[in-house]
Amino acid sequence: MNTQELDREYVAGTYARFPVTIVEGKGSIVKDVDGKEYIDLTSGIAVTSFGACDEIWYKAVCEQAAKIQHMSNLFYTEPCAKLAEMLCDRTGMRRVFFSNSGAEANECAIKTARKYAADTKGPDYHTIITLKNSFHGRTITTLSATGQDHYHEDFRPLTPGFVHAEANNLEYLKALIDAHKTAAIMIECVQGEGGVVPLSHEYVRGIADLTYENDILFIVDEVQTGNGRSGQLYSYMNYGVKPDIVSTAKGLAGGLPLGATLLGEKVKDTLTAGSHGSTFGGNPVACAGAISILGRINDELLEGVKRKSRILFDSFTGSEGIEAVTGMGLMIGLKTTKPAKEVVNDCIAKGVLALTAKDRVRLLPALNIPDELLVKAAEVIKSCCA
Repeated sequence: MNTQELDREYVAGTYARFPVTIVEGKGSIVKDVDGKEYIDLTSGIAVTSFGACDEIWYKAVCEQAAKIQHMSNLFYTEPCAKLAEMLCDRTGMRRVFFSNSGAEANECAIKTARKYAADTKGPDYHTIITLKNSFHGRTITTLSATGQDHYHEDFRPLTPGFVHAEANNLEYLKALIDAHKTAAIMIECVQGEGGVVPLSHEYVRGIADLTYENDILFIVDEVQTGNGRSGQLYSYMNYGVKPDIVSTAKGLAGGLPLGATLLGEKVKDTLTAGSHGSTFGGNPVACAGAISILGRINDELLEGVKRKSRILFDSFTGSEGIEAVTGMGLMIGLKTTKPAKEVVNDCIAKGVLALTAKDRVRLLPALNIPDELLVKAAEVIKSCCA
């Protein structure tokens, strides 16, 4: 059997895969089993921040793997400690808990918020307010936090203690705070799986004010928006706010599984020995990869992300078959006249890999994709939309 036949026979059928088997790549070009090349505007869903087989990342990962590939968290390892220092220095947060994925980073954020509220107000203050149309993960608890009913089907009963507010409606949010003993408000500044929809600046700043006034923790989920994707290191930085807890993953380690929960001043001591843990969290090889990524997300790169974003927005806005362009940085959604899935299939046939998010075409190219490839891919997408 070939790879696709083996997959269909032996891998759980949880993915509606495209009929393409990718075998290798370099930068923003990947190649399938038949030798066909594609311009990759997916980055493994915002994971391979510097593209496929980035040489600096590859060297860092291989050098660490040749030293020690794993160690229990009952012992110290240098890459874990160094990466935590880098994250705190870049964000002003105080401590970091490492895990393996975005869902786990969000689980840690939720546990920390509930423990902080229980410690300071009492165990009845456990409600987490999230937003309708949000996405926070696929574990039972992060699924409960997710504000999209169709993800909840077949998995009830969900974890209690979550309510969902209407995005960009502060009065709605105030009413929920008044009605529930609230531990935290948790948002994505750009709702990625919800259609690549940014929240308004007024709303995000309003949430920051409300959490401060009511002694509620402010959590920002930066799993997809983080690590340079938005044109800032983290998307909340575009809004001029400072959360109490930040979760991130995806692009942090450039292709290796690594989640991180960044803890601010209020909650830096909330998690104590034995209160949380992760066997693989802070893995030295994953952290070495992340150090090589984070160290290169500098002002020059971020300006490049913003410039490339403008190229795409300018190219798509008003183009035939494209009704709206949304997003931030190199996280872009296209509302198309044709069904988004049809557009993506046409793009694949023409050598461009893209994604969908609800009813939109979603683009998540590598942060350093060359301009000429970006422009070439945009022209293919426009031809498929027309």
